[in-house]
Amino acid sequence: MDVQHRKTSSDGSAELFGIHLEVISKLLQAEEWRLSILQRDLGNQMRQSGIQKEREIEQMNNNIRRTKSQCDQLKREYDVAARRVMRRNSSRRKSSRSQPAIGLKQLPKTRPTIFGTLTTEKSPSEKTSYRQSINPQMSTLCHMFAVSHQNEVNQNIPQIDEKDTLIYQDGKLLAGSLEALIQHLVPTTDYYPDRTYIFAFLLSSRLYIRPHSLLNQVCQTCTKQQGLNRDGMTRERLAQFGPNIIQLLSEWTEMFPYDFRDERMMRHLKEITQKIVGFYPALNKDAGIINANLISRLSALQKYEEILSRVNNEIMQRSVNIVPLTDITEVCPSPLILAQQLTHVELERLSQIGPEEFVQAFAKETDLETTYKDVKRTSNLEAYVQWFNRLSYWVATEICMHLKKKQRIKSIEYFIDVAKECCNIGNFNSLMAIIAGMNISSVARLKKTWAKVNKAKFEILEHQMDPSSNFNSYRSSLQAALWRLEGAVDDREKIVIPFFSLLVKDLYFLNEGCSNKLPNGHINFGKFWQFAKQITAFITWQQVECPFERHDPVLTYVLTNPVFSENTLSLASFECENPENHFEKDRLKQLTKTAEDSL
Repeated sequence: MDVQHRKTSSDGSAELFGIHLEVISKLLQAEEWRLSILQRDLGNQMRQSGIQKEREIEQMNNNIRRTKSQCDQLKREYDVAARRVMRRNSSRRKSSRSQPAIGLKQLPKTRPTIFGTLTTEKSPSEKTSYRQSINPQMSTLCHMFAVSHQNEVNQNIPQIDEKDTLIYQDGKLLAGSLEALIQHLVPTTDYYPDRTYIFAFLLSSRLYIRPHSLLNQVCQTCTKQQGLNRDGMTRERLAQFGPNIIQLLSEWTEMFPYDFRDERMMRHLKEITQKIVGFYPALNKDAGIINANLISRLSALQKYEEILSRVNNEIMQRSVNIVPLTDITEVCPSPLILAQQLTHVELERLSQIGPEEFVQAFAKETDLETTYKDVKRTSNLEAYVQWFNRLSYWVATEICMHLKKKQRIKSIEYFIDVAKECCNIGNFNSLMAIIAGMNISSVARLKKTWAKVNKAKFEILEHQMDPSSNFNSYRSSLQAALWRLEGAVDDREKIVIPFFSLLVKDLYFLNEGCSNKLPNGHINFGKFWQFAKQITAFITWQQVECPFERHDPVLTYVLTNPVFSENTLSLASFECENPENHFEKDRLKQLTKTAEDSL
């Protein structure tokens, strides 16, 4: 029975690390692509001259340095994981604890959905597709996203060539040309698009058109349709159009403020608002509120990035090979308080991720001509994945830094209690990171230490990462947290922090598993609905404010205390418990030689 449990635990650890490695791999590819675009455009700019060009070159150099640093960090994390795969495969041994087998999983041949079930196709008799000229979507958010759209993706839609039509099925928008979908976004004197459509289209339209080009087309369409440049045009003739277009711009800046880090977006926004205010002076206040809210949001992002940069610099200055002078059990004796402080970090970093970052991270860029100005301007998603890595290695460091077995046992049992409190709070990302940290080989190999640990609670928590049935155990716990959220009467019951790497992987498979266009060339809007449905839930989780009291000394310790590198962690582990087999002895010799050569 114990052998079977160890095998299951090892498989679960491999699945957990494998998913995280896949996410790092995909993010690394995206960062390398961004770097190549920046370097290409830098070469083009350097062939020109002028003060303005010099400023642009300096800005591009700064972005290249930042992107290269991000890329190098992801490469290091990927290399560490890949080396662990090779060591695990060469050792071919079993341990009394879960061994972290890190590796890329083979992509499934079937098309998975966000919920781990397979999408089924309707029979031809069940399909009631029809075309309809452009008109408002009147469905509510609950109606549009509560209905399963899994049967509406990649449907065989009748061939319709007209560019001014949208395809519906059972009252739901399924497809249309890009021109028709943009037209459906533009308000008129007596029409305003449904909010669910605005969000879904603005979220995924960047797969086909750059946000600045989309806003430009919206502005041109409004100007042409309403005759804004014609002599004699008055507010009375425009009627409700002015308030409608201001409302659309307000929702765009509210939903996707990071789009407006692009100066072209700000220029289009300024031009259209000035034009509208010229006809509607009373809307000047509303236009001012849009700009003030947008500047506030972008300033908050810049401040967050600066704080993150300072924290990272402090981590580098404190060095990765310095042994900490104290441990977390002295700084924060209460596992509950540490779980609450981890929740502070999680919610702060989660709140900064723009919904469009998910689409941009995995979107294929081959169909669109890309320049420096089109490159993604934020790295909040990547920073959040790196936080998971740091937390896992910090947990392993806190355990392996103790030479006395009694202290290691105390640390392991402490983190088991912290993980349990994270689970109770609904902080599944920290829960998974702590479990991953205790399953790193440097910790997992400590047989004498684990023999004295009360493993009953840990085995219950490990069940959360059981990969069977597409992480069914974890998804059940997540669903329970969502049910608690729906009936929440206290702010503490509203916290839902998902296992982020699995969420990103689900979205990646959704993007890869569903075609962007249908056979007739129309855009597959069923895919848009799928993205919008999942990311709408994510936005709800983002908006929760942490209700727990902040403990700054604990947060400073967690965020900046030295974390052992892979090699240092292995050396510390061998100092705790001597090598037991030829593989571990060879590994120790190799590490010792590397350490001596570096002196």
